[in-house]
This record gives sequence, C-alpha cells and structure tokens, in this order.
Amino acid sequence: MSEVKNENVVVENANVEATATENKQKKPFNKHQRDNKPRRERENDGLTKKLVAVNRVTKVNKGGKTMRFNALIVVGDKQGRVGIGMGKDAEVPNAIEKATNAAKKAMFKVNLDGSTIPHEVIGRFGSSQVLLMPAKEGTGVIAGASARAVLEAVGISNIGCKSYGSRNKINSVRATIDGLSKLKTKEQFAAIRGKAANEI
Repeated sequence: MSEVKNENVVVENANVEATATENKQKKPFNKHQRDNKPRRERENDGLTKKLVAVNRVTKVNKGGKTMRFNALIVVGDKQGRVGIGMGKDAEVPNAIEKATNAAKKAMFKVNLDGSTIPHEVIGRFGSSQVLLMPAKEGTGVIAGASARAVLEAVGISNIGCKSYGSRNKINSVRATIDGLSKLKTKEQFAAIRGKAANEI
C-alpha cells in the first residue's frame, strides 16, 4: 500500500509541475505589453528619424514638482514625405518613442521639383519665419541645424534657407514644415488659374 501511495504522490507532483509549466508558457495577453522583437527590427521601416531637441520640463503640483522630458522628432522617407512629432515622458527613451509614433502619423506629401523645391516660400510659426529658396544642382543644403533636419528627411539636396525672428528649435522646425506644406507644383498653379501648365 505504501508503494501505491508513493506512486500516486509522484504522479500528482508531476501533474502539478506540468500545470505550472503550461501556465508559465501561456501568459495572458496584455495589450500594453511591449513588442519582444529587437529594437532594430521594430525600427527598420525605411524611414529617416532625426532627434531635433530634448527638453526637461517641470510641472509644479500641490505635492511638489514633477520632472519630465519632451522630445521633438522629424521622420521622413527621403522621397517627399515628412512629419514631425513631440512626445513627453518621465524617461527620455519613452519620450522619443512617443514622438516617433506621433511623427509617423503626421507625415504628409511635399511637392518637390527634383532635388529642390518648385518656388520660393516663407514658412511661419509663432515668432519664427523661415525663407526657403530653390537652388541649382550642386548647391547642397544651406540651412541651420533645425531646418536642415527637416529638409534632409524630405529628400531635398539643393536648397537655400534663411531664418528670421525666434531661433527656437521647435518653432524653427514647425515654421519649416509650414513652408513645405505651402509648396505647389506648376500644374496646381495652372489649375487654380484655369490655364494650361505650359501657359504659366
């Protein structure tokens, strides 16, 4: 009898261990759980990402001060599409990830003329103004660091840029985006005026 009892105990222990192993393997699905893929695989989407600014911000609450970080990211495919996004979090990597996701959602198509822009345009945001001027082949990107990040992400390789007013990085980037969004092709101008493209 003692041998039979011992065998039953061994079997029960084996069943308990097997059940515990299955529970470990079958974890409940959590929608907030991070992707287990390596970061390089997750970010290998063919887009150019440029970190323009990371600022530390402090919010004063009744219980004290809360320090967080906000990040500004420029995302582009170098084929005429670009977007910017801002993210805020208690940790810099999380703020950058939030900003990248926001920038991908905000991407839009820019009207280009080869490696430059079709016409001169002024972009404005707040007290910042950015003048964008088309340039000949071989000129390169003549711009400050903030505007350069946007222009290179779009895929523009020949352009002149001049900033006026506030030189704040965030305002300069948004002013550059505003200027790029105003660009129109010759066909679009012709459609507005009711003429053929070759008549302009």
